[in-house]
Amino acid sequence: MDGNGRWASKRFLPRIAGHKKGVDALRRCVKTCGQRGVGVLTVFAFSSENWNRPADEVSGLMDLFAMALVREVPQLQADGVQLHFVGERSGLSQKVAHGIEQAELATASNSRLILNICFNYGGRWDIIQAASKLAAQGRSITERAMNEVMALAHVADPDLVIRTGAEQRISNFLLWQTAYSEFHFSDKLWPEFDEEALDFAIADFSRRERRFGKTSDQVGGQPDNAIRI
Repeated sequence: MDGNGRWASKRFLPRIAGHKKGVDALRRCVKTCGQRGVGVLTVFAFSSENWNRPADEVSGLMDLFAMALVREVPQLQADGVQLHFVGERSGLSQKVAHGIEQAELATASNSRLILNICFNYGGRWDIIQAASKLAAQGRSITERAMNEVMALAHVADPDLVIRTGAEQRISNFLLWQTAYSEFHFSDKLWPEFDEEALDFAIADFSRRERRFGKTSDQVGGQPDNAIRI
């Protein structure tokens, strides 16, 4: 979800104002995904590298995150959204960690849409923690075993990855899980990403042929199930 800071800078506003607008965009995206029958939505809210940003911005992001948990969870619960927070929690404040735990508990029985929020997450961290877990269990490190202990083991791999803000790189996001994902790059800054932009990305994805190493004749047609973004 790139472009919050640039959106604010273009309007001579503090960067945190862009992040607040980014929350509005996320709320809009979650609602639209629910309406479009998307099964899983995974968003990169705060990376393990984002701690390197200016201290005042990091502090503002943490406050905004804690506030968003209080404000947004009741509506997400009402809309049937099941929340999962993915990432290293040991470095988070007690307030944020408690809010995460309560949000997951409150929405655990929902099934309309699974919303994964990657917070203090990094793709390399995910691979290392999975391999370490298998080693501690004395298990062989195989692809199947790794799939079982990755941070997103509760959902299938994403079908489509959308990156906004005209950036065209993975930036340490879901390195393991996106091995066969389709990518869509949008020039829109995240606060500007709306229903039309999401529909355009999904339509773009629907025209792709996903072969997973096979030929076109072997693939036949696209599977008819809920898309994972």
